[in-house]
Formats: sequence, C-alpha cells, structure tokens
Amino acid sequence: MTKPNRESTTTRALGELFDLIGRRWTLRILWELRDRTLSFNDLRRAVGGMSQSVLVTRLTELFGAGLVADVPGGYQLTRDGASLVQALHPISEWSDDRGRTVSEA
Repeated sequence: MTKPNRESTTTRALGELFDLIGRRWTLRILWELRDRTLSFNDLRRAVGGMSQSVLVTRLTELFGAGLVADVPGGYQLTRDGASLVQALHPISEWSDDRGRTVSEA
C-alpha cells in the first residue's frame, strides 16, 4: 500500500515549475524571449543546436504553462513568463558568484 501524497499544493507547484524549467533548452528559450518577439526560425537560430521537433515540444509546454504566447510576428513571453525570468535573476547572480568562488579556489 502506498502512502498518500502529503506534498502541499505550493510545494507541488514549485516542483512542477522546476521540472518544466529544468528540461533541456527551456531556460534558454525563456532567456532568448526575455526582451523581444522572435519568429520560430529566429528563435531556433538564437538558441542554436536545437531540433525543430524539440523546439515545438518546448514551446507547446511553455504555452501550456502560460509562459509564452504565439503573437503576430512570432513568440513572446507572457506577463507570467516575464515575471518568471525576472524572478530568476537573483539565482543567476548567485550562480555567477558561485562560479567565481569555485574558480578562485
């Protein structure tokens, strides 16, 4: 018999977010769309090295999560997507600092 899942709704939502943004190329797509609208081909070039099928899959996932919208001229972050990218800045800064600390050691 399995135990019931006692994970809170908040914790579960955070886990689902980390699962999504932890998938290969997802953060890079969000980053490339952070301040501009890109067509499919321009986004694929900006990311570099991603197959068309993977890009379609990641965009579909990001649409489903409400983080990216299909707009005239291509794709752009939604308000939630832009908010997420902004929220990730302190983590990016921490990572940069940590990288410098490790390389200095």
